[in-house]
Amino acid sequence: MAVKLRLKRMGAKKAPFYRIVAADARAPRDGRDIEVIGTYNPTKNPAIVNVDAELALKWLRNGAQPSDTVKSILSHEGIMKRFHDEKHAK
Repeated sequence: MAVKLRLKRMGAKKAPFYRIVAADARAPRDGRDIEVIGTYNPTKNPAIVNVDAELALKWLRNGAQPSDTVKSILSHEGIMKRFHDEKHAK
């Protein structure tokens, strides 16, 4: 099963709110997810991001592929750097 870290859209029309989830790559965007990793609210200024770093690292270690947007969010939070350093420290 290919797992992706991606955004799941929530919230009202014209007021998006996203959950960062680990989901099967074959599942639809707002379909079933495996685990919720965090949230992203782009409507606030600045955007509000809450990510459980340990959960995100667990999924990255197990081979989950982040979408481009999630990769950008995780990079901004410093999680991708931690994953990269951990991967190349071996």
